[in-house]
Amino acid sequence: MSRRRMVIPFLFLCLLVIVAISLHAGASSMDPMEVVKTLVGMGTAQQKLILFEFRLPRMLVAILAGAGLALSGCVIQTISRNPLADPGLLGISTGAGVAVVLYLSLFPTGADAPALFLPFLAFIGGALAAGLVFALSYERQQGLLPGRIVLTGVAVAAGLSALMTVLSLRLSRELYQFAAVWLTGSIWGATWDYVWALLPWVMGLFLFASYKARVLDALSFGETIATGLGAAVTKEQLQLLAAAVALAAASVSVSGGIGFIGLIAPHLARRLVGAHHAYVVPASALLGACLLLGADTVGRAVLQPSEIHAGIVVAIVGAPYFLYVLARSAR
Repeated sequence: MSRRRMVIPFLFLCLLVIVAISLHAGASSMDPMEVVKTLVGMGTAQQKLILFEFRLPRMLVAILAGAGLALSGCVIQTISRNPLADPGLLGISTGAGVAVVLYLSLFPTGADAPALFLPFLAFIGGALAAGLVFALSYERQQGLLPGRIVLTGVAVAAGLSALMTVLSLRLSRELYQFAAVWLTGSIWGATWDYVWALLPWVMGLFLFASYKARVLDALSFGETIATGLGAAVTKEQLQLLAAAVALAAASVSVSGGIGFIGLIAPHLARRLVGAHHAYVVPASALLGACLLLGADTVGRAVLQPSEIHAGIVVAIVGAPYFLYVLARSAR
């Protein structure tokens, strides 16, 4: 078995290890035997409540959102041929944040909205922001310009960030704290509704990205070579970018503005398995799931009974890695 074929099972094993650690980490600690007993229905009522209503949905949302952000980053980096690209460059996180803050500023009781309403608004906001970036990056004669996507995305994200700052000034202290927790990137409060809402997006678009692995391989060589290999470049770019936007918007809608996952995971995946997307796609998804679940687990365990938001933990790891990638790409 080649090395890259061994990487996928190894990453899956790493994810299982993190899951096992995360099951008994937190303010209400449970030892491994208590976890096993609860999983088979022999735990106390309190242990069942902690495990099945709080920890399991939170862990599954972390796994799905991490995989979704990583897959989105993988597609965006390939199409833009920019190793520093990630979903944040399309303004998805900022667009989602503007939608949430705008709603809270117009409806002060918005924090008490149904469980899936704010994620739905965040999804719409992220998709609209990405749509604006695509519209500004498209030309009739040349089609979608990958280089312009990144520059336009940075500009749109900056403008939306400024708008979000202005809107946040209208919020009360309680609503501002509520919005700040979401914008920082937190999986606290995840429910089974979030799991079922996110699952079809991530699973369906993971299968789509895997199916398009050869197209991604062709696009990674540039538009001229991809056209020579028989790919309908503009059509494939639009389809794949639409999938990337849906993945990122769905993930951000339930996890908040968590950055760097879409940058780090695909970059590490390519270093581990090479450039073939038949391996890069599943490796990116597994690495993204490991990173976000690991960050959430560390955040729950380090300062008990308080917590560090997963987005902060990811940023602590991601910022130095971003500088490392930037330094390597500048050489």
